[in-house]
Amino acid sequence: MTKVALLGNAGGGKSTLCRALSQAKGLPIYQLDKLQWNPGWIPTPNEKFDVEHDAIIDKEKWIIDGVASLESIERRLKAADTIIFVDHPLWVHYWWATKRQFMCLFRTRPDFVEGCPMIPKTWELAKMIWQINKCLRPILLKLIKKHGETKQVFHIRSPKELAQFQSVQCAI
Repeated sequence: MTKVALLGNAGGGKSTLCRALSQAKGLPIYQLDKLQWNPGWIPTPNEKFDVEHDAIIDKEKWIIDGVASLESIERRLKAADTIIFVDHPLWVHYWWATKRQFMCLFRTRPDFVEGCPMIPKTWELAKMIWQINKCLRPILLKLIKKHGETKQVFHIRSPKELAQFQSVQCAI
């Protein structure tokens, strides 16, 4: 486990898992939200994102946390040796994302882009969670299956599985 593509809907615990895996395995974390967004919610131009993303996947070790574009997912999965798909029931993603949004009333997210306040984006986040589940999830499942014979794949389907996976992988 040296090149880890960590995918899944918002509010699934990906960033928390990244931090635990990074500490346990000595892998640097690259959060795609930080590549995709600039202060004031200004998107990074696609060309710049692609250059930075591809430079990361060319490195010897990484955990890449996030989704981004379908094209970047395909390149990431091809380069990864390990794929982790956090795929809780939809209500879990909504519940955990809502709790995180609530906490943003009191403090900024330390793992997000500075100058991008979360609260004004709450409705967009809710719509995005729905769209990812409805439209992107089936595509992700096909892509992951395609790479399943050549990569180590973990499909995490519940908070209990997430906790067990983290416990086992971070103890090794």
